[in-house]
Amino acid sequence: MTVNDQNRFQAIISHAKEYGFVFPSSEIYDGLSAVYDYGPWGSELKKNIRESWWNAMTRMHDNIVGIDAAIFMHPTTWKASGHVDNFSDPMIDNKDSKKRYRVDHLIEGAAEELSKSGKQQEADDLLRQMDEGLAANDFTELKNLIDRNGIKCSVSNTCNWTDVRQFNLMFSTQLGSVAEDANEIYLRPETAQGIFVNFLNVQKTARMKIPFGIAQVGKAFRNEIVARQFIFRMREFEQMEMQYFIRPGSQKEWYEYWKTERMKWHTAMGIPSENYRFHDHVKLAHYADAAVDIEYAFPIGWKEVEGIHSRTDFDLKNHQQFSGKKQQYFDPEVNQSHVPYVIETSIGLDRMFLLVLCHAYQEEKWTKEDGNEDSRVVLKIPPAIAPIKLAVLPLLKKEGLPEIAREIMASCRNEFYCFYEEKDTIGKRYRRMDALGTPFCVTVDHQTKEDRTVTIRYRDTMKQERISMEGLAAFIRSKF
Repeated sequence: MTVNDQNRFQAIISHAKEYGFVFPSSEIYDGLSAVYDYGPWGSELKKNIRESWWNAMTRMHDNIVGIDAAIFMHPTTWKASGHVDNFSDPMIDNKDSKKRYRVDHLIEGAAEELSKSGKQQEADDLLRQMDEGLAANDFTELKNLIDRNGIKCSVSNTCNWTDVRQFNLMFSTQLGSVAEDANEIYLRPETAQGIFVNFLNVQKTARMKIPFGIAQVGKAFRNEIVARQFIFRMREFEQMEMQYFIRPGSQKEWYEYWKTERMKWHTAMGIPSENYRFHDHVKLAHYADAAVDIEYAFPIGWKEVEGIHSRTDFDLKNHQQFSGKKQQYFDPEVNQSHVPYVIETSIGLDRMFLLVLCHAYQEEKWTKEDGNEDSRVVLKIPPAIAPIKLAVLPLLKKEGLPEIAREIMASCRNEFYCFYEEKDTIGKRYRRMDALGTPFCVTVDHQTKEDRTVTIRYRDTMKQERISMEGLAAFIRSKF
């Protein structure tokens, strides 16, 4: 586990582009800031992570079902949710460079520099004071904190700052053909509200009894002023959220339950538990009575991947008030109606994708038996979510070997994603598959024609063994 390793992070970004995982959006037009496209293997990896989460939430729980709500919602939704009034970040501008910064990012950057200089106590004190200022919404103190510590703009290298002020992060657009104020709507900044406004629809049609959950995966949009760090913070991103509706008064119990359950999912992916930690919120959102982040040790530092929040009855109660329609559940066990409380689990799919890449990326060097040095770049992606599960490689392009390889492809491709390649030497093909994170390669050679066995090579150890072609798909799947 290496934290604050910018060279490693840049190597991961370069690898992601070179091998078809992530591309800058609209690159032929010089790109668009903080917007990215997922390539052939990135889209496959992203799909596998999404399915792992979806199956863990819905198929493995009898009382959690899914929905797919629209991105556009009635604008009053965002008034009721508090986003119109509260969905803002404190910002500050440098008067010389005209560059705008999120206050917490600016101060965190200064603390990071202090830490690198061996001044860890000063860094910790700076972050503590920042947390206190943010928790109190004390913008004057935050400005004074920046001034006292001589925090400079990275462009102008000056401390000529404006006052701190709030900036709303929602994208707005017009609905219909006439651009009037009455037609202004928003691109959703989160997927949760689509769940809340469908609470009763789902409860009745899926015949759910409290406690029960509603899961959703979908795009969300935030006008981040300082979007940075590759796909970690983007303006268009994908969330995987589950809202768990519970009886009032039971929130502490369920909050702890979902903290444990969500951490189990992360470690079951094959990521070491020591690379994770819980971080309790100092400043709670306006809807929460408890909140914690699951953080991962990225090369850019400890960063949030998932949040677990006890949202109380804020959302349903507000939608009840603004819509004039009751959002209550009749609980037969206590023979009364109530507005349910909610425990939320919310994970960024793009951040989880980046986490997997950061965990998987390895640069290995070793000395061969003949004394020469060898090396490779390998993505040790957990096999269950690897983009390509099996590469089928005929040793030669002739002598009937490609035909046998195609036979193997036909027998396995219904089970998982397979890749066929016959170009280049077998060594180069192995290295290419290592770089794509393919856990298993099978080589078809002349012995295959005689006894229908193939050589299987394991990505992580590079060990090879001969196995029968029969039952190959079942053998590979057993390794997941």
